[in-house]
Amino acid sequence: MTADTGARPPRDFRSLRELMISQAVKLPKRLQQVADFAMHFPDEIAFGTVASIAERANVQPSTLVRFSQAIGYTGFSELQDIFRDRLRDRHTSYNERLAGLRETAHADNPAAKLLEGFAEAAVRSLNSLRERLEFDQVAAAAHRLAAAETIYLIAQRRSFPITAYMNYALGQLGVKTVLIGSPVGTDSETLEFATPRDAAVAISFTPYAATTLTYVRQVAARGVPVVAITDSPFSPLVPASTLWLEVVEADFQGFRSLSATMALVMTLMVIVAEIRRETQ
Repeated sequence: MTADTGARPPRDFRSLRELMISQAVKLPKRLQQVADFAMHFPDEIAFGTVASIAERANVQPSTLVRFSQAIGYTGFSELQDIFRDRLRDRHTSYNERLAGLRETAHADNPAAKLLEGFAEAAVRSLNSLRERLEFDQVAAAAHRLAAAETIYLIAQRRSFPITAYMNYALGQLGVKTVLIGSPVGTDSETLEFATPRDAAVAISFTPYAATTLTYVRQVAARGVPVVAITDSPFSPLVPASTLWLEVVEADFQGFRSLSATMALVMTLMVIVAEIRRETQ
């Protein structure tokens, strides 16, 4: 059953949301169930698989396709692009995020509510990682890094703690690394020492750190293999990367954990160390 909107389907999330709220499109019960889920859990629509979204929305996978076509899209992937565009454009300040927590702060036990929210977001992140991760890609990334003379670790802002930990852990495992994050601003000069015999790990998530992208392009231009860890096939890190691994962190009131990212890099580092042990 297809609804006729009388116009082209919305090309941005705000327009789509307004269309759903206005109820200009009359949907059968099951399709309305998908619409309600999409408006309440837009991040799940953006980065979930058809199977995982259908399971969480308690519908059949084919229902997602029928819903997309009812709105006027050719298929689910076209609808999903609208939700992914929303994430690329989304960036809220910490004050705005704190404002979103005010209701929680007035609960009987705000600390327990906050912990429950953050813990649930971490669990969702880890479950998503297990569902979506392509282990062949992890193995390929590990072999690429294990073959490197030096691994350059590139991240800024909220992703920097991950590369800082990698620098520590890989050092303990006997793997030579260079952490990009100089307080004197000499990172670009440091990266000029990188050669194709080395490798780089670059980590960035929406709203992607511009400096990280600049450094990735710099080392890629020098022929250095780049393993990127990012949150979308549309990430600006992907075109300059040799391999990329997808991690989508769930959020609680706009605050995103790094639980899944940490689990992934720990897995990657241990495999790298084991490969090097076996080949040396």
